[in-house]
Amino acid sequence: MKGRALRALRPELDARFHRSFDVDIEGDVMEWSDTKDNLDLSKPLAEQGLDSKSSCELALALARWCSFGEWSCWDARLFLYIEPLLGRNLSREEFLKQQVWSEFSESLSRIDRVSYSESVVLDWMSRRQGFGETMEPSEDPRILPTMESHRSASESLFDFLYRVRSEGLSMLIGREFLEPGLWNLDSQSLGEVRGVAA
Repeated sequence: MKGRALRALRPELDARFHRSFDVDIEGDVMEWSDTKDNLDLSKPLAEQGLDSKSSCELALALARWCSFGEWSCWDARLFLYIEPLLGRNLSREEFLKQQVWSEFSESLSRIDRVSYSESVVLDWMSRRQGFGETMEPSEDPRILPTMESHRSASESLFDFLYRVRSEGLSMLIGREFLEPGLWNLDSQSLGEVRGVAA
């Protein structure tokens, strides 16, 4: 990381999505290694005697390094984007489960991108009306920008999961401020897979 020698090995960025900059992740890894006095770079991580928290911090940084991009949104919006297609209510914690995302991705495979995006916007509109909120842009100038944001985010989510599904890629699932060991890589938490060799 210090010599930037791994940059050529990082997967190509999919320009449709955000991804952490090379230099930021390199900095995270170097900062992590600076706090470890007894690292033997000739040995795999599993043989370093690292505690679980340290291993998971590094595993999360390296998983981000290996990604083509990421999709994210506010937690509250996930309910709007996922629940209607699954046909059931979810708890906030269920969004961290691979099974939910696999089921959702499978449901998306039976619908086209535009239809999915339109269904999200229509559901959002009906929820607003159910709360007695206006849908008139003249009365609320945030209506059109919010509608466009939902359209854009749902289309991006569709594209993201289509690529993951069609290419058989692994998916890292987490949220801001979540402990590194609780992020899930496919069906296991990083805490469970931390023994992977470097």
